[in-house]
Amino acid sequence: MTNGMKALEKSKAEVGLWMVNAAVPAIGPDDVLIRVKKTGICGTDIHIWQWDEWAARTIPVPMITGHEFAGEIVELGKNVTDLKIGQRVSGEGHLIGKTSRQSRAGKFHLDPATRGIGVNEQGAFAEFLRLPAFNVVLLPDAIDDEIGAILDPLGNAVHTALSFDLVGEDVLITGAGPTGIMAAAVVRHVGARHVVITDVNPDRLALAAEVADVVPVNVATQDLKEVMAGLKMKEGFDVGLEMSGNQRAMDQMVESLVMGGRIALLGIPPGKSPVDWSRIVFKAITIKGVYGREIFETWYKMIAMLENGLDVRRVITHRFKVDEFRDGFGAMLSGKSGKVVLDWT
Repeated sequence: MTNGMKALEKSKAEVGLWMVNAAVPAIGPDDVLIRVKKTGICGTDIHIWQWDEWAARTIPVPMITGHEFAGEIVELGKNVTDLKIGQRVSGEGHLIGKTSRQSRAGKFHLDPATRGIGVNEQGAFAEFLRLPAFNVVLLPDAIDDEIGAILDPLGNAVHTALSFDLVGEDVLITGAGPTGIMAAAVVRHVGARHVVITDVNPDRLALAAEVADVVPVNVATQDLKEVMAGLKMKEGFDVGLEMSGNQRAMDQMVESLVMGGRIALLGIPPGKSPVDWSRIVFKAITIKGVYGREIFETWYKMIAMLENGLDVRRVITHRFKVDEFRDGFGAMLSGKSGKVVLDWT
């Protein structure tokens, strides 16, 4: 194994990332070493690039960032017996503890000691990644490295979308970012009736219509109530997926739901937001906060759906060699891209 590797690092507490030569991670007895083939750029990576308030208080410097990846196992820890060198893999980027009540109950995604690769631990924007064998997810032949590199955000979309029964339901999705668009594709795949996605970005709404059979609505120029009337929706949406973190979008969602409607909340507002709780109470609305993926139920479900017709490839709009990473981040920052994938091969 080579002594050095190419990596994208947050080397300084300022805007940007830097290409560095880093040491190949040494693995422990319960780890594997993965040769990274493809990585996706996440919204979290944009926060780190921009070095906003969240990043400044969260990310230790220096830090190799990135957590969306696909690759190949090239080394096994001495205790790892159920994996093989050469297997194609992605992996769960949340590193859990083992002592909390939730973890001991098997609810790994709720473990309060969770640490994230590329955030708290050295990440996947590198030629090699150390990962606990427990976190490895094998990729079937039907899922290539490009799709494997976006399973992390697809998992967020799947976790959010499958929070409530969707069969025959009318669903409102607020926020046509890549994760919201993938959620729309999942909702349609599972069997929802009307699926409406809202945003104010015409490029993202156009992409949503390309990726999934949905009704895109620009709330800056269109009246959502008129759209609902055109769909002959007399009472409102049954399920809302809030993916934007925008308070006005959340307020509109509450007003657009039926009595007893249900909301899965993935979007993160910037700071505190005013909430009309009395309106939520009187409409008997259920709200579920969603964080990450259910480990590993979400992975099983999304891989099964991808093997049986779910198609999200068109959400990937830009592909760059890793040496062109600045162009990749530029595409993300433009607000006109879907998912951006970096090629490390």
